[in-house]
Amino acid sequence: MKLKHVLKNQRILSAFIIWAIILVPFSGTFAESDKKPEPTPLTTNNPNISKEELEYLVEPLTKDDLSVEANGWLQVLKKHVGKVSDTQIQILTAKGDEKTKLLETVNKLKEEQTALTDRLKVVIEELKSKRGEIKDYESYITAITGVTVDVSDASATWTVITGWLKSTEGGIRWAKNLSFFLVIILISWILSKVVSKAVEKAVANIKSASALLKVFIVNICRKAVFIVGFVVALSMLEVNVGPLLAAIGAVGFIMGFALQGTLSNFAAGIMILIYRPYDVGDFVDVGGVLGKVDAMTIVSTTLRKPDNQKVVVPNNKIWGDIITNITGTSKRRVDLVFGIGYSDDIGKAQKILEKILANNESILKDPEPVVKVHELADSSVNFVVRPWVKTENYWDVYWEITRAVKERFDAEGVSIPFPQRDIHLHQIAST
Repeated sequence: MKLKHVLKNQRILSAFIIWAIILVPFSGTFAESDKKPEPTPLTTNNPNISKEELEYLVEPLTKDDLSVEANGWLQVLKKHVGKVSDTQIQILTAKGDEKTKLLETVNKLKEEQTALTDRLKVVIEELKSKRGEIKDYESYITAITGVTVDVSDASATWTVITGWLKSTEGGIRWAKNLSFFLVIILISWILSKVVSKAVEKAVANIKSASALLKVFIVNICRKAVFIVGFVVALSMLEVNVGPLLAAIGAVGFIMGFALQGTLSNFAAGIMILIYRPYDVGDFVDVGGVLGKVDAMTIVSTTLRKPDNQKVVVPNNKIWGDIITNITGTSKRRVDLVFGIGYSDDIGKAQKILEKILANNESILKDPEPVVKVHELADSSVNFVVRPWVKTENYWDVYWEITRAVKERFDAEGVSIPFPQRDIHLHQIAST
């Protein structure tokens, strides 16, 4: 029985070994069949594909698809950079004509490398637009970009420089870029002048706009056109304007935070330009200052006081306070008060005042001047005299009437009282 049991175990073991021998070769096949095939790039089959065609090919791809394409182009570029490095290693030991030929080969390879780099940039720009990670690709491109020149060998240096200048992806390419840059700058400058002239003619017909607002609109339009043209011109130099615009925005935010007071003046200046409470040449009372508007800017207003002092008032102080435009209308009323004694004839005094107004040619007939008994004051009976005049004649009429009233009252025997006090003395009898 024992022998029979041993033989049975041996048969089982032999069967197990035979099955293991049969199945082991197929285990790798089964394991490999479980693995997903590595995705292959679709756009690297033709390394000389045009950038325009490549842009259309990668546009419908997803972020994952673009990562595959970027890795594919990276490998193509890496392989080509390896060729450049191998050739540069050979240059180290080469001499004479052989070295010159190798340098020319490097220039040719560098030109091809630039073309491949451009195609990789097309893919990673599309990947970036779809929120893919491109930092490693940009780092690699930065690392391999540039031309290495051995200045100790004049012949080699001249070969590298002339080769780069003659290269379609080197000197010729940058000559074209620089030409486009200068042409666009010139066109932008001319266009800004044309636009500013057109806008100037357009705003000239807006009668409600202030002179400063018109100048401001014209300047903004001119500068906006030129700035847009300048940004477009920078793109011709292969400058990525996206980060530049983002940097400008960040700097603008910081400057805005640091210059809050100036920006508040700017905002107030815009409101003054839009609503136009006064203009250059008006006589105003703003910010606690009385004077003639001598000049206006977007952040401040310059006044000339009656005594010829020059005062600059910030616009935010003006807009946040009461604005009185004294010459803002064509007509003004002159308010005068004259007093006569209680013993004087009221009718006679009124006729004198009315005659004085009638004889003054600067006083308007419409609205009609007013002469009325206004107040029974402590020492006098007061008349209000209110003629209407043109704004520019205000002070002349004020002074003329004041002088004429004094002269006529004296001539007609009408008194002009002045404050007086009566003192009463009481005698106390002594005892």
